[in-house]
Amino acid sequence: MTTTAADSAPASGAVPTRTAPAPTDENIWLEDIYGEEQLAWVREQNARTEDLLEDADYAKLEGDILEVLDSTDKIPMVSKHGEWYYNFWKDRQNPKGLWRRTSWDSYCSDAPTWDVLLDVDALAAADGVEWVFHGANLLRPEPGQPYRRALVALSPDGGDANRYREFDVETRAFVDPAAGGFDLPTAKGNVSWLDADTLLVATTAGDLPRTASSYARTAVRLRRGQVLADAPRIFEIPEDHMMAIVAHDSTPGFERTFAVDWIDFFNRRTSVLQDGGWVPVDVPTDVNTGVHREWLLFRPQRDWTVNGTTYAAGSLLAADFQAYLAGERELTVLFAPDAHTSLQSWSWTRNFLLLNLLKDVSSEIRVLDPAESWRSSLLDACPPLHDVNAFAVDDEDEAEGGCGDDFWLVATGFTTPNTLTRGTLTRATADGGASGRISSETSVAGVVSSHAEVKASPSFFNEEDYEVQQHFAVSADGTKVPYFQAATRGLVLDGQNPTQLSGYGGFEVSRTPAYSGTIGRAWLERRTAAVPGDGLAEGHSRGGVYVVANIRGGGEYGPSWHRAALQENRHRAYEDFAAVARDLISRGVTSRERLGCVGGSNGGLLVGNMLTRYPELFGAVSCGVPLLDMRRYTKLSAGHSWIAEYGDPDLPEHWEFIRTFSPYHQLRDGVEYPETFIWTATSDDRVGPVQARKMAARMLAMGIPNVWFHEALEGGHAGASDNRQAAALQGRSQHFLWKALAEGTA
Repeated sequence: MTTTAADSAPASGAVPTRTAPAPTDENIWLEDIYGEEQLAWVREQNARTEDLLEDADYAKLEGDILEVLDSTDKIPMVSKHGEWYYNFWKDRQNPKGLWRRTSWDSYCSDAPTWDVLLDVDALAAADGVEWVFHGANLLRPEPGQPYRRALVALSPDGGDANRYREFDVETRAFVDPAAGGFDLPTAKGNVSWLDADTLLVATTAGDLPRTASSYARTAVRLRRGQVLADAPRIFEIPEDHMMAIVAHDSTPGFERTFAVDWIDFFNRRTSVLQDGGWVPVDVPTDVNTGVHREWLLFRPQRDWTVNGTTYAAGSLLAADFQAYLAGERELTVLFAPDAHTSLQSWSWTRNFLLLNLLKDVSSEIRVLDPAESWRSSLLDACPPLHDVNAFAVDDEDEAEGGCGDDFWLVATGFTTPNTLTRGTLTRATADGGASGRISSETSVAGVVSSHAEVKASPSFFNEEDYEVQQHFAVSADGTKVPYFQAATRGLVLDGQNPTQLSGYGGFEVSRTPAYSGTIGRAWLERRTAAVPGDGLAEGHSRGGVYVVANIRGGGEYGPSWHRAALQENRHRAYEDFAAVARDLISRGVTSRERLGCVGGSNGGLLVGNMLTRYPELFGAVSCGVPLLDMRRYTKLSAGHSWIAEYGDPDLPEHWEFIRTFSPYHQLRDGVEYPETFIWTATSDDRVGPVQARKMAARMLAMGIPNVWFHEALEGGHAGASDNRQAAALQGRSQHFLWKALAEGTA
């Protein structure tokens, strides 16, 4: 089980005795997402924006991006089930994608032979529904039998609501509901196999209740042939909690059923089913837990005191699962954070624990051996200023000569195409050797890692022409904020370089180095016209500079980095981002006229605040699938689930600080705003298109020049459900920024 960190904030849960006054909202009519008048407004704005952006240069740019996305030389990432390696693949011939599998020997070849299980394009054509594949959950077979049955998740529009259909991978067909096949209506929720004839289902389908956050409130046990209405309810949470989740761990010898009351984004209560009743795992709600065989792991989001010992927020602890449930509190520290190092995720192989760490936003991986008192060893596989992650291939493969202790290693950097390595972990013998099956053995203390590269992504731009640097800006309160800069070698620091600054700063999400053929082609390699006397050698032109800021609110330095920008402290994330912008200007990398920022979702809220709080720093803002109306965000789509991050605007004391970072309410007459592009998707059922619509409408009504809006009609929160849509979305954003910053013509 691999668990990614999350952070804590107090659950709101409070019922306001009085409600903060609602500001005047002349655009509330745009909240009818599918209304005819509203969609007519969208089409009008789309046409206006397309007329501006979709010129000959845009057409070439979109084609270049689509070539990257459709490349058949990209690494087809796989997951192992039994003897097969499964992959989902999209390209030009298969825009909606193929779910397929192959053998290991075939996968290692230059041209694997794929067994296609499901052609989503053919399915969409046959059903008349624009299906988007959202994964498959395979049923563990009986010992000695192959994997055969799966639950395939399909979204009709790319949103978060899925239809689950039972699929037979041997016959390559859905199991007919008339013959007892599972077919669950489209809804938000999760599904888990209990056994071959029983599902655990948390869903909003039918008449089952939903939470205020629009997610499942109850879970049922569904037998084959039953309808949801007749399935007994086994778990329920309060309406003001975020969501209910149920799951069955089918690990042989450690079979357990779990239920999670996800109270808010950072607080949850996990229970295990014992003797017909739910037994809570007795931890504070802001302590994340994970289970692997006999082990129970804990990651506290705040300092946690147990039997007089205080464990630091962001640490990782272990206990025996059954002993802990029985009341014992013997905890072992597996990782303790420091000022530079944080735990990002962990993954179990059969006998070892892999820890993925960040040290000043560069990866470090450690291997822990529980059989040797959790001895920790460094896996020497992480070059500086790169993102490298290790995770198990198949921790449940116990066959003779199997791969239970094999791991994948995925490495990437801004100028380093992705590579996929496979390794095997073994305990060192007395003479320091090991019996690894893969070449290139490397000893790491008590563990030996034998690993070799399996596949590498192609190059999409001339990476050797560019260099990556890390810098630190100083925020308003003196905090040092790291950021990465990718730019042409020998960059001329005269303030004239078109620069794109990207960030997120929320939900303990870390922004790490990552290769992007799209950024390489659409920004780094794009050139300005040569202008005599601009400080460059005669006939030379400039490329773009790409910058990623690691601001507070993210997870780059663990829970404390996130918590520092929660709710009433949200301004720190924006001060950090502004500090990076000022540092780029003061270092001579760029200037206000040449500096743009881009962000999506919570990152859209970030750049929306750059627009309204720091308009003097930016020449252009690209704001995607954003939160912007923070007075009504809890009433729109899944917004109620983010109260722990931002606060509850219905509470007067919360609205006092929330309104200061609500871009929709911070627009002012007489301000010179940056050129602005706001983009979203009609089918986004997470943030929704409403806030983007209203922000654009208000700015246009105020007469603010150079404000553009575009809304894709499908694609969900990602804004695109296939590669062509993704190329169009990314192309518009990149082309807008280039025209505004490099050409001054947007």
